[in-house]
Amino acid sequence: MESNNPQGAFDTAKNGIKVYGALSAIALLAVIVVSSSGHMVNTFMWVRAALLPAVAVLIYRMTVSASRGSRRAFERVNALTVVMPIAIIGVDLIPGICPLWYAVMQVVCMLPVVRVAFITRGSTLRAAFPKRR
Repeated sequence: MESNNPQGAFDTAKNGIKVYGALSAIALLAVIVVSSSGHMVNTFMWVRAALLPAVAVLIYRMTVSASRGSRRAFERVNALTVVMPIAIIGVDLIPGICPLWYAVMQVVCMLPVVRVAFITRGSTLRAAFPKRR
């Protein structure tokens, strides 16, 4: 599946971050709808639902910078796409922190991020950004 085209890999990664951003926006809308229908939405859910679409914009910008040759941006995207899913899903597993429907939405939001993590660790982008000695 992986080609030797760094720009193609970056295009796929950018699309993955766009999907993550769209899913995060849908999660925010879900929190708004649930809250406006009189159901309980806690502060944790509000804060995360508001922050994650903004984070998507930042990661997208970093991915664009990486696609233009920024090693620093590439390293940040590489790290964030591994840490974010672990942190987000891990926190959601804490009993009582959020309802199951919200935790499931967050897992779905993280799926494209996990894909981007695999892309940034693939041979094509590793070759484009070889490790420094």
